[in-house]
Amino acid sequence: MTTLHHEHPTHEHTHGPGCGHTEVDHGDHVDYAHDGHLHREHSGHWDECEPSGHTAHEDHDHAHRPGCGHEAVPHGDHVDYVHDGHRHAEHDGHYDDH
Repeated sequence: MTTLHHEHPTHEHTHGPGCGHTEVDHGDHVDYAHDGHLHREHSGHWDECEPSGHTAHEDHDHAHRPGCGHEAVPHGDHVDYVHDGHRHAEHDGHYDDH
């Protein structure tokens, strides 16, 4: 999966363990949920960590919802759920794999 390189301008907060924002393990780095999107440290600045394209998570029988046991991450106009090291977003009767 490819992420776009979109720098978050004027980001003065330094994310890290205990900073108060939800940590999302994302492969070789950690994203931080902040103001409805995810931030990733990159080369001395913070990027908006967003997937490009549409990747459906196949064979996903679990229905995510409040209290389902997976961490909810507000993300723009919807809620993603952290599941098995990535985010799931409900979309058109299936879950997208972020």
